[in-house]
Amino acid sequence: MATANVDLILALRTTAERLREGADYAWTHLGACNCGHLAQTLTPYTREQIHRFALQRPGDWAEQADEFCPESGLPIDQIFATMHAVGLSPEDIANLERLADRRVLQRLPPEVARAIDYRNRDHTIAYLHAWADLLEAELPPPPLPFPIASPPKVSQKAA
Repeated sequence: MATANVDLILALRTTAERLREGADYAWTHLGACNCGHLAQTLTPYTREQIHRFALQRPGDWAEQADEFCPESGLPIDQIFATMHAVGLSPEDIANLERLADRRVLQRLPPEVARAIDYRNRDHTIAYLHAWADLLEAELPPPPLPFPIASPPKVSQKAA
């Protein structure tokens, strides 16, 4: 599972909101699919650029995530490096593309989880929100705004 952190949670929620607002979505387009949309959120690249970069190497997002090589010089590997830096693993990327992480699916309403379709915009939006909620629940509590003073020491005098 991804490393819970505020940047990743915000990226998931931003991606879901962009999809909800009607951003072009096409699961068969490497720049407009589930992972392509998250890549758009995390990088300055457009859907067309991401698609073009992804076509420079064979395979879907899951296969390419497994082939990630930071020294390749390929733009798609720069995208994967950004995804890794925000806390995602190759398994997380594969699960996002197919909406397949069991822990995330358990957070969805049962009727949605049973019928989940990774090619469905609304299911992708629900999955992204459920994933962000899961990661948010895993965040450590914020530090207190001020230190709590230790109770004063009481001296015990012998009677």
